[in-house]
Amino acid sequence: MTTARDIMTANVECVRSSDTVVAAAQRMAELNIGALPICGEDGKLKGMLTDRDIVVEVIAQRKDPLGVDAGELGGGELVTVEADDDVRKVMSVMSQHQVRRVPVLEQGRLVGIIAQADVATAVDNTQSGSTVEAISTDF
Repeated sequence: MTTARDIMTANVECVRSSDTVVAAAQRMAELNIGALPICGEDGKLKGMLTDRDIVVEVIAQRKDPLGVDAGELGGGELVTVEADDDVRKVMSVMSQHQVRRVPVLEQGRLVGIIAQADVATAVDNTQSGSTVEAISTDF
């Protein structure tokens, strides 16, 4: 059985909820990624911040990126999987919630992240194609 742990990217960096959006965007640029988990000062996962969140919620609204904290964005339902979950459950969660990235937890702590591309390389084309389609379909 392939698990979330088998396909996740480990050693994921968080942006702190108190970090500015500018700091988060700079970190995304340095890491060449489009999303960062938001962690509270206690180190626990609070949400996900995407480059799209920054554009839609800050830039398009003409807010000052230096005046907006990461914790103010990335709201909504926090969708996660457990490290020992089967990859089929991961695909189901991603499809059901239409998320392209999902944080991986172990005993309540962030241990990794799975992106749509990770799923695509871990399962056959038919399965990954169905997941991509479900994530991308407007309901």
